[in-house]
Amino acid sequence: MSPMFDSRQIRRAFGRAARSYAGAADLQREVEDWLLESLMYLDDTVPATVVDLGSGPGRAAAAMQARWPKARVLALDLALPMLRQALPRRGWLGGLGRQRAVLPVCADAAALPLADGSVDVLFTSLCLQWVEDLPAALAGFRRVLRPGGLLLCSTFGHDTLHELRQAFAQADQAPHVSPFATIAQFGDALMQAGFRDPVIDRELMRRDYPDLAALMRELRALGATNALATRRRTLTGRARFARAAAAYEPLRGPGGRLPASWEVITAMAWAPDPGAPIRERGAEIASFPADRIPLRRRR
Repeated sequence: MSPMFDSRQIRRAFGRAARSYAGAADLQREVEDWLLESLMYLDDTVPATVVDLGSGPGRAAAAMQARWPKARVLALDLALPMLRQALPRRGWLGGLGRQRAVLPVCADAAALPLADGSVDVLFTSLCLQWVEDLPAALAGFRRVLRPGGLLLCSTFGHDTLHELRQAFAQADQAPHVSPFATIAQFGDALMQAGFRDPVIDRELMRRDYPDLAALMRELRALGATNALATRRRTLTGRARFARAAAAYEPLRGPGGRLPASWEVITAMAWAPDPGAPIRERGAEIASFPADRIPLRRRR
């Protein structure tokens, strides 16, 4: 089966956006703050190992390192320039006083280079929309989480940028906007991966822009360019862009600005005890410590 995304294009786009991302990511910071507030559910628990997956400039990783100075906090991102941009942050490199340093790791969310059961908190904000196989990615999250470990995640949902999708659909047969999972698909993937007590929320946010060009500039600054494997490999061209802008124009609101919708799905769930099954390729697979296997000895 042909891949949905071009992973090299995703890496390149976010690498190019490393310097501009922080200045354009108002919505991303707001969603990230929602997840950081959810850490209160850990009460006074101090995790040993925390992962910020899709860390970007490392803002959340630095915040969690400050919250838990003695924890080992890993910042994982697919784009190496993003991690390099994050390194000067407070709490990175040498750490401060008794605070440990955030550890940068260049890695893919779909293939985590982490040992089974090695993570207490896995935090990932607005990264999963770039993962092609969501159930497989969540199964990987469960693999690396310790039993009872906390998963905090957010992603963009199905209604995200529906205005932009429809405008370009009228201007070009080639797709310009990625498909996003529905909240039902996201919940099903969590359950399929075996997470327990999931809590899922949905928020529909809206941002307004003076014109289509302003929206496209912001998306490029965020690294959110077209990375579909079936995308047109040549430039969109002035004529196609003009047709898309004309198709978008009827949506202009009373204030004279164009709307763009962002459906944000947030979820909190817990890794199950050993032995709970996980579905992979239609089969249920369970794993548990070898010392829990009962032995019958011959007499």
